[in-house]
Amino acid sequence: MPIRLRVEGLSAKRGEDLIFHDISFIVAAGEALIVTGPNGSGKSTLLRVLAGLLVPESGVVRLDDTTADISHPRELCHYLGHRNAMKRELTVEENLSFWKSFMGDSVGGSGIGLEEATEALGLGGISHLPFGYLSAGQQRRMAMAKLLVAYRPVWILDEPTAALDAAADRLFAGLVERHLGAGGIVIAATHQPLGVAARELRMTGFTGVCEGAES
Repeated sequence: MPIRLRVEGLSAKRGEDLIFHDISFIVAAGEALIVTGPNGSGKSTLLRVLAGLLVPESGVVRLDDTTADISHPRELCHYLGHRNAMKRELTVEENLSFWKSFMGDSVGGSGIGLEEATEALGLGGISHLPFGYLSAGQQRRMAMAKLLVAYRPVWILDEPTAALDAAADRLFAGLVERHLGAGGIVIAATHQPLGVAARELRMTGFTGVCEGAES
């Protein structure tokens, strides 16, 4: 069944500071949500809460309309943060093999092979190289391959196109578009357009008090 990510009354703190308050939204299968706002407004914190990496101060994150037997929505999510989460001394193939095994496939789909994933990112034939040998742009694209080798219907992306050139931007937009076309969900914090139709959630942070978000 198509899934739907529902966020209700979400608030989060960093230390003792309230970063955002009472955020609610719904993202349905095939939809993308772009999270925008100035630095410090809580974009990254929101994504980490959605991915299950941070515990919210209040509110809930749930996935509706799914038959998957899961204990937390994070089991159906990919999270791609500012860091690539790849070991520099290991080869690309070793890194991707780890993530494919560690993440596994969620109900409803299956990941693609390692070489097929690197080909999809325009970097075929170099998976034998240590990850640390690659340029910053190549490293970012290889980190994106994690999204393809293990199937997860929800992609949570924090500045996914950082360090990419225009051609790589377009390539990644194509991957996102295909994921949405297959009924996936994408939530991304970015200062640059993703190149696909998307709703916007603008984080306003707080000045003395938290203003939450505008959508």
